[in-house]
Amino acid sequence: MRVNRAWLGLVVLMLPTLLVAMDMTALLLALPQLSADLGATNVQQLWISDSYGFMVAGLVITTGTLGDRIGRRRLLMIGGAAFAVLSVVAAFAVNPLMLIVARALLGVAGATLAPSTLALITNMFRDERQRGKAIAIWATCQFTGGALGPVLAGFLLQHFWWGSVFLVAVPAMALLLLAGPFLLPEFRSDQAGRLDPASVGLSLAAVLLMVYGVKQLTVESVPVVPAVAIVVGAAIGLLFVRRQLRLETPLLDLRLLRNRPFTAVLVALAFAGIAMAGTGLLVTQFLQSVLGFSPAAAAVLFAPMGLGVAVGTMAAPTLARRVKQTTAIAGGLVGSALGSLLLVGADGASALPLVMIGITVLALGTGPLFALGTGLVVGSVPPERAGSAASMSETGNYFGGSLGFALLGVVAAVVYRSRMDGTSDSLAGAVAASRHLPAGQGAELLHTAREAFTASLHVTGVVAAVIFAGLAVLILTMRPATRTTPAALPDYEAARP
Repeated sequence: MRVNRAWLGLVVLMLPTLLVAMDMTALLLALPQLSADLGATNVQQLWISDSYGFMVAGLVITTGTLGDRIGRRRLLMIGGAAFAVLSVVAAFAVNPLMLIVARALLGVAGATLAPSTLALITNMFRDERQRGKAIAIWATCQFTGGALGPVLAGFLLQHFWWGSVFLVAVPAMALLLLAGPFLLPEFRSDQAGRLDPASVGLSLAAVLLMVYGVKQLTVESVPVVPAVAIVVGAAIGLLFVRRQLRLETPLLDLRLLRNRPFTAVLVALAFAGIAMAGTGLLVTQFLQSVLGFSPAAAAVLFAPMGLGVAVGTMAAPTLARRVKQTTAIAGGLVGSALGSLLLVGADGASALPLVMIGITVLALGTGPLFALGTGLVVGSVPPERAGSAASMSETGNYFGGSLGFALLGVVAAVVYRSRMDGTSDSLAGAVAASRHLPAGQGAELLHTAREAFTASLHVTGVVAAVIFAGLAVLILTMRPATRTTPAALPDYEAARP
């Protein structure tokens, strides 16, 4: 593939990568408006919000191997067409059930896009330096899409109805379908794992139950059902692992985990996701409920987190030419730890600047991990297993995000309740209760609740700093990954049908 054609192909691949990530968070601002229009209950709102992410997380393992087997470009085209059609269906949904089903099916389509785009990049760029730049651009789209989703949604909601949040995907997917067959190579592998129905069912059940459990921990007052879901999901996951280790051609090649750098980077990606999602959850609430900004203004103020990731990932290849990749990743994580610690000082008049600087530095430091770490993951395996490796990377990302919302959300809730002496379960509840109290008592309750939530933010910053510092040590102690030389890569032009 000629270089210019490869870079044009990368531009095409950026579209689905960005949109899949944005769809994860774009509904945060649109949910109140669409819920009012459709008459959605609290439970229905939860499923409208989460059904997309559940299906992406549950099916990304299957679709990664499916792309290796039937062709990565073919799967990308099928997924892109389905994503466009389902986006229109979701935009014009007439009731909550229709939107929930559309969102779930959008998640199925989204699961085909993420691993396909990353795996195709490894086929399109044979030169290691160019491949590093391409993966950095891909990582920028993926990890900034989630942060920019609410910002775009806020802009659209100011001028259009809530369905516009979904329709923005249609022209982008149309361009993918028109240009993809001409700019993207096809690649499939005879060594790809077969689509064993039992393995597909086990992986889907395990991931869905565990993601559902960790998400529900933050909203259920009695955590019995979420805990049972996590335990059952983990048990099914063990059955899935045992089956994969016995199969000659498994759905997911767990033998890849014997590669120490591969495993270390996967762990780092997952735990970095935990820290970023947890701090993001607390910061967005802090901006609105403590500092008093509107949802749209809070989304704009939160944008530096996405921009920080963008700058960090784009600068990573240049940084890697001056220092070892592991040093660059670990150094960035130390910076993220320092950014997290800035959140500890967020209080009073200095709260907003410290929060803004903190999330920017935190996000900037994760850039080398997301760009170089992802490159290490797909570069540690033969090209024919790139889809499987990409699916493992994506699964780690989604698990990290879900766990971040749940685990750090629970930690923050415990701190808040202890500071409130059990009189309030949440800041939102305190705000609602203050409206039914005399002015003086209501103001006192709000002041106490906001101080308690600020303490939760401080503790979250400390926990995130510990996570980032621990990951820096992990990366520094791992053995260097074996590099895949350009000469070892086959001629993918010859692999075209």
